[in-house]
Amino acid sequence: MRRRAAEYRRPARRRFSYWIWLLLAFSSILAFLLFLLLRHQDPLPYPLPERNARVEHSAKKSLNFTEEILSVTSFSRQLAEQMILAKAYVVIAKEHNNLHLAWQLSSKIRSCQLLLSKASMTGEPITLEEAEPIIKSLSFLMFKAQDIHYDIATTIVTMKSHIQALEERANAAIVQSTVFGQIAAEAVPKSLHCLNVKLMSDWLRLPSLQELSVERKNSPRLVDNNLYHFCIFSDNVLATSVAVNSTVSNADHPKQLVFHIVTNGVNYGAMQAWFLRNGFKGATIEVQNIEEFHWLNASYSPLVKQLLNPDSQTFYFGAYQDLNVEPKMRNPKYLSLLNHLRFYIPEIYPQLEKVVFLDDDLVVQKDLTPLFSLDLHGNVNGAVETCLEAFHRYYKYLNFSNSIISSRFDPQACAWAFGMNIFDLVAWRKANVTARYHYWQEQNGDGTLWKLGTLPPALLCFYGLTEPLDRRWHVLGLGYDLNIDNRLIESAAVIHFNGNMKPWLKLAIGRYKPLWDKYINQSHPHLQDCVTS
Repeated sequence: MRRRAAEYRRPARRRFSYWIWLLLAFSSILAFLLFLLLRHQDPLPYPLPERNARVEHSAKKSLNFTEEILSVTSFSRQLAEQMILAKAYVVIAKEHNNLHLAWQLSSKIRSCQLLLSKASMTGEPITLEEAEPIIKSLSFLMFKAQDIHYDIATTIVTMKSHIQALEERANAAIVQSTVFGQIAAEAVPKSLHCLNVKLMSDWLRLPSLQELSVERKNSPRLVDNNLYHFCIFSDNVLATSVAVNSTVSNADHPKQLVFHIVTNGVNYGAMQAWFLRNGFKGATIEVQNIEEFHWLNASYSPLVKQLLNPDSQTFYFGAYQDLNVEPKMRNPKYLSLLNHLRFYIPEIYPQLEKVVFLDDDLVVQKDLTPLFSLDLHGNVNGAVETCLEAFHRYYKYLNFSNSIISSRFDPQACAWAFGMNIFDLVAWRKANVTARYHYWQEQNGDGTLWKLGTLPPALLCFYGLTEPLDRRWHVLGLGYDLNIDNRLIESAAVIHFNGNMKPWLKLAIGRYKPLWDKYINQSHPHLQDCVTS
């Protein structure tokens, strides 16, 4: 009878080990192999002199802890693998009320964590003398746990419930991380706020600046169609400055460039002070205040009407918000007048025939004046298409379950990039694109046709009116994609930092940030004061 019981226990143990190994994947297998080695008093994957030589060599150079924890030959990796398996046995021991074993395992896990933390902080690899006692004691405790022979079915159910709980916690952490990332992306860095304050002070205390701005408003160059006109709508002084400076720095004839900047009332004085007191190689620069566009009111623009709607204000600015709504969809910039001003370019500049629209989060690397001589074949908008990847098509941005969309548009139609566009304003007025925009904004009053942003309504308004440009004119993704090919960046006329990782934020991708930084005048006294303070 005892023999049969012993024979039963052995396969039961194997089944138990099998399920544990399955749940903990390959990491647990490595740990188990280590335990077997330790039982034979040979815990090292190769002879001690060779291991000591490796540790000594590693200590001579700076430790990359990520590489160390991933290396199959490191003590850090072995400790991490053991810790994973030990945590599983802590859960099982607690479920079976074996609190003493759970306490013993938890104690060794804490020792393991402290050792790994020390290695990470000091930048020195874990040595044999440090790792061996913990590895041996953890191995002994886990073999002891296996010998207790818990009920297999109960253990599997327990492990599944804990896995589910961990998944829920991971999902909650992802949501929280997204929220914090969005908050950081929307925040104004202290240095930029400081710069705005100093510039506004200059604007208010120097009447000569205000006189000069009035004088420049009457310049005939602002309506001369023989020159090259660019428009930027932004409330970010430094970002706008980089866009302008990079454009003139790479232009063959910078004095033939005219920049039309529109900002809000809060930043108007700062924007004026910056561009009036800094030279940009002879380019003409006009700064306007959107609050002086009295024609842009609720009776004319559906967007203004939506902004005044209490429900919209509650959605974007309310204190109590639905947690089920994606955080970025609550970003007020998606419903800001400045962001949607691009649909009113012919109204703002009634005498212009062609204009290049630029976002403020980009850097120009080549002369953009050849854009004005491109043949748009009667189209209104010249833009780089983004459907090289399948998901950048109309169905990605629009609700094709709504018949008003599905009956008029092709879901597989190619989307294009907003942020560097050449607009034929004569063709725009002829096609009455702004009226199209108003129509679609009214249709989307309840937010069922698209969720956010200016690209979805633009895809509707410029449908059949967009001329594809060479991809090298506009390369996107520097605000979220870490793996853009360097050759593509170097060949690009414009690189666009679309995404949350803007180059003026601490979130910026370090690899791309120097491309933006080089167009900032770091010697400017206001910038130096704001950085040091």
